[in-house]
Amino acid sequence: MACLKLGSKSEVFHLSGHTWVCSTGLKPDVVIQVQDQTFHLHKFPLLSRSGYLETLFSKASETASHAQLHDIPGGPDTFLLVANFCYGVRIEVTAENVVSLRCAAEYLQMSENYGNANLIYLTESFLNDDVLTTWEDSIRALESCERKLIMPIAEELGIVSRCVSSLAVKASYAEDTSLFNWPISEVTIWNGIQTKSTSGSDWWFNDVSSFLDFSIYKRFIQTVASRGVKAEVIAASVTHYAKQNLPLLGCSRHVGSSSPEEGSSSGYGDDIYYSHDDQRSLLEDIVELLPSENRVASTRFLLRLLRTSMVLHASAVTQDSLERKIGVQLDEAALEDLLIPNMGYSAETLYDIDSVQRILDHFMLTFDSNDDVEEKQLMRDSDHPLRSITKVAGLIDGYLAEVGSDENLKVSKFQALGALIPEGVRPMDDGIYRAIDIYIKAHPWLTEYEREQLCLLMNCQKLSLEACTHAAQNERLPVRVIVQVLFHEQMRLRTSIAELGLDTDSSYNEDTNGTNPALEGGNKIKGNAKMGVKEMKERVYELEKECMSMKQDLGKLVKPKEERSFFSKIFGLKCKTKTSPCGGGGKGGDEDALLMIHQKLIREE
Repeated sequence: MACLKLGSKSEVFHLSGHTWVCSTGLKPDVVIQVQDQTFHLHKFPLLSRSGYLETLFSKASETASHAQLHDIPGGPDTFLLVANFCYGVRIEVTAENVVSLRCAAEYLQMSENYGNANLIYLTESFLNDDVLTTWEDSIRALESCERKLIMPIAEELGIVSRCVSSLAVKASYAEDTSLFNWPISEVTIWNGIQTKSTSGSDWWFNDVSSFLDFSIYKRFIQTVASRGVKAEVIAASVTHYAKQNLPLLGCSRHVGSSSPEEGSSSGYGDDIYYSHDDQRSLLEDIVELLPSENRVASTRFLLRLLRTSMVLHASAVTQDSLERKIGVQLDEAALEDLLIPNMGYSAETLYDIDSVQRILDHFMLTFDSNDDVEEKQLMRDSDHPLRSITKVAGLIDGYLAEVGSDENLKVSKFQALGALIPEGVRPMDDGIYRAIDIYIKAHPWLTEYEREQLCLLMNCQKLSLEACTHAAQNERLPVRVIVQVLFHEQMRLRTSIAELGLDTDSSYNEDTNGTNPALEGGNKIKGNAKMGVKEMKERVYELEKECMSMKQDLGKLVKPKEERSFFSKIFGLKCKTKTSPCGGGGKGGDEDALLMIHQKLIREE
């Protein structure tokens, strides 16, 4: 740390209670009151250096003079240093007191007109030549500007701007450590805190977050951004500052306490207390300071900010800004971060469904509908990474499954959120089926019509074999949906059997024509294929049994004359695809469709 030593005499002042007395042997002729401390001094050393004191005492009597300097920058501690300087006593000017001394010298008019090498000149030179050339001294000097009565004069003298510019220049060229002769791997201890190496682009984050008030930090960040620093670095610094200073984001600050005693049991390591109003104001300022570019701040951090803003009841503008930023990069979100507790005064549901729906709306606005065809083509390629819309679809499916167990969640909200995902973007519909099943289980009072409307969110043709098996045995689903699941599974198995039959015949023809040299291997493949066909046929027969059993049970519930029209409606064979709860459709028009398939399979066998 830079240090300037002034004066040569030994200490001449001693403190008695709240009074400083000079021990030179001469009777003091000046009494100066600075806040709660009194200084008994002599006119000559003071008036020879200070134009302000000379004017103040010019009309005073020769016996005694009294003055009050309650508004001197730095208070009694700084005035004691000024008095020592006037008496020629040894003092040390450092980065921590140079700003207060410079402001006090300006206040007392200690210019070169009142002696060579006066305090204004000495402190100004030390500030420019020594303090502002190093990072640590610059930030200490800037931190000292926040003290009482110093900031107005420091702003007037341009000290704050110079310190901010000095720090911004060093942060802008953080990767070029040789520019300012900074050590690459040096570790120092500052106020008991071990600082990080100056290498890398984030070495300055902790210093500016720990020692700068937000008003100064904001000016620093804006200056750094104006110098062309990447938006990602700016966002990372703002993130670090928020985590360091917002109690609800996990920093070591006391929350909502009016006295240290109330918060002493919280276990935090400092004595800084923030009211909810202070936190709300700070959060709103931090959100405003975030870069306008997309995808520069992590989605996890933005969701934590959004949750905190709801706890603190931040302004609607702040929450809307966060929801828009999150919506643009929703595909990067994690399910656990999306589960935001409902903080509304009249909250009905456990989680804030409306906020998630607004976020999803913002995401869908950024999704280019012209890429739908390309999206579907890419999803057929299992080696291609999932696109953003597909990731969001899976995320929303998981979210609906988590919130679906809430008994207070209305079916209209559940359906509205699920319907925001475009049709055809899911590779498989197992996720949305699971969410629907959880919701129906938690809401057993739903009518048959409401259950059918929920099932419109999924497509039975895109369910996996495991999901189909589960749905076929799921008594909570509407009967029409169960029958269509069985029908689509049977059709899929029949197609698989036909494909395996073709492969088996092809392999057999190759073996008999002598085109396959490995005859034993060909016979083995042929045998395995036949076993696969046999297993699939057995599965088809089981499905047909289940369908026939369901048909008999349903026949007991309706009149014989209405039986034919009833099953026609169940299979939905004459309806359009969009009217089917599972998004599927079929050809044919009566209840004998499954029997016809069975007869065809027997003939093909």
